[in-house]
Amino acid sequence: QVQLVESGGGLVQPGGSLRLSCVASGIIFSINNMGWYRQAPGKQRELVATITSGGKTNYGDSVKGRFTISRDGAKSTVYLQMNSLKPEDTAVYYCNTGDPWSRNYWGQGTQVTVSS
Repeated sequence: QVQLVESGGGLVQPGGSLRLSCVASGIIFSINNMGWYRQAPGKQRELVATITSGGKTNYGDSVKGRFTISRDGAKSTVYLQMNSLKPEDTAVYYCNTGDPWSRNYWGQGTQVTVSS
């Protein structure tokens, strides 16, 4: 059974930082691509960042230069370091994984709220 468990969300002031974590189980972490997506109220889910099994990263235009995705194989964990947060970053952030057989899985999401 595949499980993706996100943590690290919360309330932060504009300009602040948060680090999200997603612990994966039930997958072969080393061969899976990992990613973070977000969904704000009334909007479609959008790409935040992805990282391949080989470590290649890709970012959504709105977060480039502010967010960093990384992965730790020993802990089967993917991280999202978020700096210089803006109110428009407020959303539910979802962890995602995809394997070489095109199976795709989602976590339950963690709320990030950027507000003064």
